[in-house]
Amino acid sequence: MNIIFTKMHGAGNDYIYVNTLLYPLKEPEKLAVEWSCRHTGIGSDGLVLICPSEIADFSMRIFNADGSEAKMCGNASRCIGKYLYEEGLTAKSEVTLETLSGIKVLKLHITHNNTVDTVTVDMGQPSDIHKVQLGDGYCFSDGIAVSMGNPHLVIFVDDLSKVNISEIGPLLERHPLFPDRVNVEFAQILKNGDIRMRVWERGSGITMACGTGACATAVAAAHCGKSGRTSSIIMDGGTLQIKWDSADNHVYMTGPAVRVFDGEINVNE
Repeated sequence: MNIIFTKMHGAGNDYIYVNTLLYPLKEPEKLAVEWSCRHTGIGSDGLVLICPSEIADFSMRIFNADGSEAKMCGNASRCIGKYLYEEGLTAKSEVTLETLSGIKVLKLHITHNNTVDTVTVDMGQPSDIHKVQLGDGYCFSDGIAVSMGNPHLVIFVDDLSKVNISEIGPLLERHPLFPDRVNVEFAQILKNGDIRMRVWERGSGITMACGTGACATAVAAAHCGKSGRTSSIIMDGGTLQIKWDSADNHVYMTGPAVRVFDGEINVNE
């Protein structure tokens, strides 16, 4: 069976998108591993399935590059909004999306030529915000835990360039405090108030960006008094604007969604 897929990225966080309304997939966990490989597959941070929903306009499932399933991905949700509108699957500028961490609302910013360049996602309320002591052997003494529907550990550093993320990232991902593993963000407050962040994603390793991670970083910074409730999170692949609204306690994430290419791949049934 030949599958039509779309490669998209949000701030460099790239995924393979498949419309399961047209192409239902068996064993997406296995396909995520095969297709994500950058040497022998399509190359990506994972596989995203666009699915029907009984409680929202659409739903999505996200599989990391190691085949594990994620509850939520902010960058992927923005890309889905762009895909749905530009493929004619919706004419709405506000779309509801069912995820494993609840229903998210996507506000599509439509250009004069009827394309979507950026999307604002209501990421919901952060929860379980608290300081954690990491103990010996982890290079850092403490961090801030934040849940954005998936678990995050935010560590503030003085000089991000001195952090060996490929070495410390996998250790912290599997820290005993997080039995289901955790996404790890390393963040530096810049002189102008922006926040420079790099990420080790649970199940994918170092990625160019992480939407929920950017939200968790902004929340942790505001919680610790290191920034206000609105901040720019600068990642390797681009910048996201994050607002932690004091009125409803929701986090709103705005950023780009880019379609890279469409392709066709054979799947042996």
